Amino acid sequence: MSAKQFDVIVIGGGPGGYIAAIRAAQLGMNVACIDEWKNAQGGPAPGGTCTNVGCIPSKALLQSSEHFDHANHHFADHGISAKDVKMDIAKMLARKDTVIKQNNDGILYLLKKNKVSFFHGRGAFAKAVDGGYEIQVAGAANESLVGKQIIVATGSNARALPGVPFDEKNVLSNDGALRIGAVPKKLVLIGSGVIGLEMGSVWRRLGADVTILEGLPTFLGAVDEQIAKEAKKAFDKQGLKIELGVKVGEIKNGAKGVSVAYTNAKGEAQTIDADKLIVSIGRVPNTIGLNAEVVGLKLDERGAIVVDGDCRTSLPGVWAVGDVVRGPMLAHKAEEEGVAVAERIAGQHGHVNFNTIPWVIYTSPEIAWVGRTEQQLKADGVKYKAGTFPFLANGRARALGDTTGMVKFLADATTDEILGVHIVGPMASELIAEAVVAMEFRASAEDIARICHAHPSLSEATKEAALAVDKRTLNF
Repeated sequence: MSAKQFDVIVIGGGPGGYIAAIRAAQLGMNVACIDEWKNAQGGPAPGGTCTNVGCIPSKALLQSSEHFDHANHHFADHGISAKDVKMDIAKMLARKDTVIKQNNDGILYLLKKNKVSFFHGRGAFAKAVDGGYEIQVAGAANESLVGKQIIVATGSNARALPGVPFDEKNVLSNDGALRIGAVPKKLVLIGSGVIGLEMGSVWRRLGADVTILEGLPTFLGAVDEQIAKEAKKAFDKQGLKIELGVKVGEIKNGAKGVSVAYTNAKGEAQTIDADKLIVSIGRVPNTIGLNAEVVGLKLDERGAIVVDGDCRTSLPGVWAVGDVVRGPMLAHKAEEEGVAVAERIAGQHGHVNFNTIPWVIYTSPEIAWVGRTEQQLKADGVKYKAGTFPFLANGRARALGDTTGMVKFLADATTDEILGVHIVGPMASELIAEAVVAMEFRASAEDIARICHAHPSLSEATKEAALAVDKRTLNF
């Protein structure tokens, strides 16, 4: 039986893969998309880490836990009496699973709508053939496909601590962290990045005693220092215990839980016992089983696929996008690369601006930023102006009862071009979009300051921070 022929084969159905497949199909190409994720019934579950064990389920749990936290601690401020509030963990997890399935099904629908042929299984290189590559699909039905162009979008996996494998019972990756069946009395997380802070927030709100151990001496080193300090104050106040500058030692995983030995920032030996340990120390590119060596696809020392600025690999006709290549491991970065590659294959000029990719941490307060931080500008010797505006002085934030944080603008001292915008506070994930648009169009702080923003709205804090660059805020 001869192999099925395609113009483009996409290996991986996560945000980078399925979006690349859809865009290529829109541009008139015959496209296949291969993905191996399975749901509980063994059926296809496209969407990658983001949909299945990352962005989407974590937001569902964050929302549920935030409702619970509000009912217990904030409803009374609004005159609402809510006594003996309980959380049904099983129902919360079931809702999370429903949200995941809705997204899985939505992606399958979109692939079908755009006439993308979907194959459920693990895709791997078999060999180079005339005019393309043969890709084997190992699934319920093993199949052989041939594509003129190949887009690898196989994502990433959680990084484990050396000698401490994930058992997803006591020692958890992001996957196991999303399936904890009961509130642990004591929860320890290693790593205070996005996953650590978000999962720590979920289980703290639900009643766990949460400690986060971070090896770096500074909190959220990639975030603007002023914003990170404001966020840390909020987390401390909430009871989220964050220890910085620690060196993790022996970890013992026993029947009753996990024991973590570490040295604190003062050099003192410590031991902490926990019911559960979540390890969130980053992710590694997922190239295992891709058979890259069979066709000579070049990988770097991290196992990532080596690509140029346009996502071209070392092989003609083979591209790679998302977590499996250089750059930030963000779903929306993968999507932009997927679209750009599909357009490049079609002879168009796909474009991704790495300087305007937004970052978000969905804690409470939310943290979001785009562009350079103040410390980066200082290190680069760039002369800049800064303007900040606190949500404490914003009418909508007061009405919401959520006045933590601020908006911060950084603009070129000479041209006033916006170089970075940093937000900690309510709905920062939504507010940052205006800053991304402004920077993409190379706007000045004055441009944002002159735009009419609805009143009362949180977005007025963005306008006021832009005004603050010129030291002329109107409400603070």
